[in-house]
Amino acid sequence: MGSIPSLLVLNGKPKLSKCRRYRLDVVQNLSVQGYIPGRDINLTDLEQESCVDGWRYSKDIYLSTIVTEFDLVCSEQWKRPFTSTVFFVGVLFGSFFSGQLSDRYGRKPILFATMAAQTLFTFAQVFSTSWIVFVLLLFVNGLGQISNFVAALVLGAEILTGNVRVLYSSMGTCLGFAVGYMLLPVVAYFLRDWKSLLKALSIPGLAYIPLWWLLPESPRWLLSQGRVEEAEAIIRKAARWNKVQAPRVIFENYSVKETKAYKEPNSMLDLLRHSSIRTTTLILCLVSFTMTTGYYSLSFNTAQLHDDPYISCFISAVVEVPAYISSWIALRYLPRRLSVTSTLILGSVPLFMIQLVPQNLFSLSLALEMVGKYAFTTGASLMFAYTTELYPTSLRNTATGTTTTVSRTGSCITPFLLSLGAYFNHLPYITIGTLAVATAFVALLLPESFKQPLPETIQQMHERE
Repeated sequence: MGSIPSLLVLNGKPKLSKCRRYRLDVVQNLSVQGYIPGRDINLTDLEQESCVDGWRYSKDIYLSTIVTEFDLVCSEQWKRPFTSTVFFVGVLFGSFFSGQLSDRYGRKPILFATMAAQTLFTFAQVFSTSWIVFVLLLFVNGLGQISNFVAALVLGAEILTGNVRVLYSSMGTCLGFAVGYMLLPVVAYFLRDWKSLLKALSIPGLAYIPLWWLLPESPRWLLSQGRVEEAEAIIRKAARWNKVQAPRVIFENYSVKETKAYKEPNSMLDLLRHSSIRTTTLILCLVSFTMTTGYYSLSFNTAQLHDDPYISCFISAVVEVPAYISSWIALRYLPRRLSVTSTLILGSVPLFMIQLVPQNLFSLSLALEMVGKYAFTTGASLMFAYTTELYPTSLRNTATGTTTTVSRTGSCITPFLLSLGAYFNHLPYITIGTLAVATAFVALLLPESFKQPLPETIQQMHERE
């Protein structure tokens, strides 16, 4: 008889405990007396103790992780999902503040400031001396993670026009994310320890420094601030690059004095002040929340795709490539409301079907999960471009940051939502599917922006509504 007790896990299957053991002195004393635990002695009566001698971790897959570094097991196991939540809370706050700062101080300064913060604090995590220090640095890292993505998305959407803008807003940003996602398990496979991986993730941030002299500020934002001459200089420079003759006066209807006298509001409160804008904002927040919750819930479940976690992560990343291509096609040819509603329904149906699949058809359940992830990934990509098309220049980054902030509450609760599966295996799927169906009907109330120019003022947004 061993000294490790068996525990009942999900579906009633016994498994040896990794956190408790029978008291060794008691077991040894019983053996000396000739008693056999389990036959002569009831195992439930034996006193247990924690693993006071520490733990040994397998190095077959990972050489080291933050779990092995800070012993996030047994009584400290709650810190593992909480670590992810801390990061997403940082992302949430970063989305909230960076959007307003970008509308106030410009797209370009906030883009590079948040990229610098992400690079610096990713590298600083390598020197964490405790779990507390690690999560504090991770929180600051999260502040920059989505902030630079949103700033870059809005900057590109305002500089580019027509089909090129649609291509950038879908394929340019999101497909770039997918490529980075696919490279992550490849790099991690060869490094195998968390400190080396963080160093590898921080170094590419230095490559963005020369872009400061190449990327221009948004001419739309400059015009909204009354800086007409700077906006004209950027347009003339673009004309020279494209070998086009720019007119002598580019912005005839803009006067510096008039524009400065009428600077439109750009705070989050202005998203709620007008009833039509408030309704649009609240619906977009709900849709973005649902898309993000579905995306991260199914992404966090990638460990089941393959026995090798590196291959599982890579497969999960590959699924996003056709999703982003589908997003680009939908943005190019289909109305926005139809696209958003369709992806929500497509994401919910396979989640309801999973509970009908027999346990011996495990591969079918995984296939349905991947269909759901494909749909939510497509929808999340659509929402970035859709949001930028609905709001005027003065509120565009604030609105995008606000909806992204609300959506990140979905990623914050995802680790705890998945834990509902311990009570009923399919409860997370039912919860996400029901939320998606309800949101699909609400999304029909959003205004349409397909094949319409970006609004420059709040008045133009009202006219569209």
